[in-house]
Amino acid sequence: MGIGGCIGLLAVGAILTFAVDWHIAGINVDLVGIIMMVVGVIGLATYVSILKRRRTQPPSPGAPVVDVEDNRYYR
Repeated sequence: MGIGGCIGLLAVGAILTFAVDWHIAGINVDLVGIIMMVVGVIGLATYVSILKRRRTQPPSPGAPVVDVEDNRYYR
């Protein structure tokens, strides 16, 4: 599920919770909307976390390594 799917879940959940006054026997439409919004927020947070991790690139093999303790450069 991408960013679009998560935002879609948030939007549909908000519509079901705040804009609809349907009464269906055996189904609490407000609760379904809240669950959809929570799933959308969790999915969005997970997607952003994975995307952030994916964009971080390791240093190239020829880059010098800096020792933090005494600031010497090693190759």
